[in-house]
Amino acid sequence: MAKRVAYATARAFRRASPPSSATAARRLTLIGASGRAININRLALSVPRQRKEASVRDSIADEAGAARRPAQFEANKARNKKRREGKDRRRNGGGSIATATPPKNLTGLNILLLYADDWTHHTLSSYHGVEPVNRILKTPVLDALAADGVRFTHNCVTTSVCWISRATLYTGQYMSRHKTKEPCCWSGMPKPKQKLPKAPENWKELSFYELLAREGYHVGHAGKWGVYLPFEKNVHFNVEEDGWHYRKLGNKMWHITEKNEADALRFLVTRPRDRPFLLNVAFFATHAKDGDVRQYMPQEGSMGWYADDVVPRPATGTEEAWRRMPYFFDERNEGRTRWHWRYDNHTKRQTMMRNYYRMATEVDNACGAILDELRRQDALDNTVIIFTTDNGNFHSEHGLADKWYPHQESIRVPLIIRDPRMKDERRGTTNDEMTLNIDLAPTILGFAGVPAPEKMMGRDMSPLYLSPSDAKPPGWRNDFFYEHPIISRKEYIPSSEALVRKDYKYMYWPDYGFEQLFDLVNDPGEVEDIINSTDPHVMNVRREMKERFDTLKRLVKSEEKVTL
Repeated sequence: MAKRVAYATARAFRRASPPSSATAARRLTLIGASGRAININRLALSVPRQRKEASVRDSIADEAGAARRPAQFEANKARNKKRREGKDRRRNGGGSIATATPPKNLTGLNILLLYADDWTHHTLSSYHGVEPVNRILKTPVLDALAADGVRFTHNCVTTSVCWISRATLYTGQYMSRHKTKEPCCWSGMPKPKQKLPKAPENWKELSFYELLAREGYHVGHAGKWGVYLPFEKNVHFNVEEDGWHYRKLGNKMWHITEKNEADALRFLVTRPRDRPFLLNVAFFATHAKDGDVRQYMPQEGSMGWYADDVVPRPATGTEEAWRRMPYFFDERNEGRTRWHWRYDNHTKRQTMMRNYYRMATEVDNACGAILDELRRQDALDNTVIIFTTDNGNFHSEHGLADKWYPHQESIRVPLIIRDPRMKDERRGTTNDEMTLNIDLAPTILGFAGVPAPEKMMGRDMSPLYLSPSDAKPPGWRNDFFYEHPIISRKEYIPSSEALVRKDYKYMYWPDYGFEQLFDLVNDPGEVEDIINSTDPHVMNVRREMKERFDTLKRLVKSEEKVTL
């Protein structure tokens, strides 16, 4: 089930000596896909950076000098901590704070979620090390994270669009249960005229933000929420940034990835040190800037990256593959419209893909700075780190751009977990079990030792890498149901459903009553529709999958308490 990848012979984040007060003097070594040691302190500064906010820079500078000025530093630290405690409730855009109770039987583990946007499963250079699509993209920090953790190879989302996937993240439920089909309308409510005075009951009941805050965690969110939650978010630290690539804030022109990083660092350097934390760094990148002809706008200092590289066209990025799409996919389809925006000629495609890769590497670089701050605080050995994303992305496959549909490029996304409890022999491995975004909420709660509410539909993933054997946990899924609503009208983005297994995929397009079946082993590009095959084996597979599809669809759309 789990296999050791070639570059994982050395440990990322391994320290030469036990944690001590001299952390600032040490260097964290990462091992990238090439096997080359990377100094994360230099890596975090490898892009020409504009200066961070003064409060972040000064805090980091003060603490980094601890080894040189211990007495002065400790006095300043105590004074600053007392001052911060009085300001926690109104700091940095945070809303009302959930009432915290002292930690009881918690694990004490910190939880860092690095949550990117629009990364398909091969938007990681560690993926290319074992399953080549191309070897151009570089994500050395995330590669090193995978080398010291586990990378899940069959991680998928149950609905491939920003707001629904994020509502699923927060609640551990399918769209049919949390009912957030539109970003404006949490839980299926009509668009409110003004913010609600308090959180809806299902948010209080299911959100891991709320549940961890009530158990004494210091909870933070930096970046994109993805859904309009019509109340003041009930977290200690809340800075929401969404929908832009460049914006002037104060006297500084910010890039959104740079801002996401600065906000994450601000949370880490100002957090109380007497209780564990949860932080979701919800990067907006690599989401395109909707409505801007440039689509992807990296930081100026990144423009030299990939400048001489030619990004290869995917095998299914052809006119022939487009013609094989269902008959109702025509030029009115939004996926096709965005293909014209980004990929309808070679020069345009090269520009778009290079900029997409630049933005992905910028996120990787920001992750390096955030991990370096954890290292500097001696917090790595007590922090679970997760990297994943809300949905995948078509990069011209099937003549499409963006997401929405049940194809692999759209639904299959990266997932890396680095857990300090993991045994050495599991580090640097891959896991091939089928994991889903409904698993994130119960897994995050499990890290803290908090039971998942019965209404959550996913599973704690940690037994997949913490169990003493490679045996699959009893009852672990072999398939899952996929759903996506119609957006606007069926010609624009039609609704879609699917039953997904590793070997076959059954698709159903409800607006047209149209079925498809694909053999993912022999046709990984999902080009040859075999729904009408008369081969006895295929006919049996079709029957089995349609029956299973009906069963899972009924469970998902019911009110039954179910773990899928």
